[in-house]
Amino acid sequence: MLRTRMRVSLAAVAAAGAVAVGIPLSVTATASAAAECAAPWSASAVYTGGKTASHNGKNWLAKWWTQNETPGSSNVWQDQGACGGGPGGPGPDPTCPAAPDWEAGRTYAAGSIVTYRPNNRQYRAKHENPGYDPIVSTWYWEPYVCNDNPQPSPSPTPTPSPSDPTGRFVPSEAQFNQMFPNRNSFYTYKGLTDALSAYPAFANTGSETIKKQEFSAFLANINHETGGLVHIVEQNTANYPHYCDANQPYGCPAGQAAYYGRGPIQLSWNFNYKAAGDALGINLLADPFLVERDPAVAWKTALWYWNTQNGPGTMTAHDAMVNSRGFGETIRSINGALECNGRNPAQVQSRVNSYQRFTQLVGTTPGSNLTC
Repeated sequence: MLRTRMRVSLAAVAAAGAVAVGIPLSVTATASAAAECAAPWSASAVYTGGKTASHNGKNWLAKWWTQNETPGSSNVWQDQGACGGGPGGPGPDPTCPAAPDWEAGRTYAAGSIVTYRPNNRQYRAKHENPGYDPIVSTWYWEPYVCNDNPQPSPSPTPTPSPSDPTGRFVPSEAQFNQMFPNRNSFYTYKGLTDALSAYPAFANTGSETIKKQEFSAFLANINHETGGLVHIVEQNTANYPHYCDANQPYGCPAGQAAYYGRGPIQLSWNFNYKAAGDALGINLLADPFLVERDPAVAWKTALWYWNTQNGPGTMTAHDAMVNSRGFGETIRSINGALECNGRNPAQVQSRVNSYQRFTQLVGTTPGSNLTC
């Protein structure tokens, strides 16, 4: 819920389904002779720093994020030496797409494919689980053979929205659905794309990488604020009467308890409804309920805050991303008074996890300065 003096996250809301992914890093390693082969390299797979793949009888280590760069043809890959199978037999079918290594404690959605390194075989999650062992928790996992169970095609490369031909990056609807699989039907993809025209510079400034990073950062913070786009209004109704600042000259014409948190950014307080409405050309002071009735208006209020408000920070979240100040500065602009400088590291990490997952999904790197 937004304040000009302080902004407080919903206590009842946590980021839903956030999955930590590898952060690009500089690594050095050596491989012993006759090491077991990693999963075969796939041109369609995304590899983050520290991930391995086998190609032409060798293991290769990714130094940073890469996709469609053949091992041996680019300095992104580090030669780890010859390999010769693994303790579990021949391992995954070399014609199958590479799958990420299973990690204990990492949340996996139903349908996720992983490579289990102890036996060098692939498994598919039958049910969502918080990183249970594939060979122990057989209710959650099943062996996976891609020739018997074809993997779905990867999401298509995102293209600009048909309604926005300016070159802005917009995630595809399929990617949006992957990001928010349990979202409330109120939060429509069309509502999001319809709202974009209100702020032409959003996800449309700088390089393609910066554009993708900004949209991912925006959606990652939204994910945290609404529990995965589940909540439309603030859940703690006891707070409702407190969001009317009667000292404002315009007062609270919609009623003292009418300015509670709503929408993707959980807009709250009468002065924020007044400022957002004035900027968007909508009388939200008189009708704050419009934010919970109209998906495009709801998304516009989130974009208003992102692009124009510093909050507890020193810059807008938009400026933080387009000037490469890092995802951590967007957290500071949204809820820095309660989460930054070591105040609530778990909440910060929840946002970071979502951001890393979303940037990987749209095919870019998260950049540096992820926390605040």
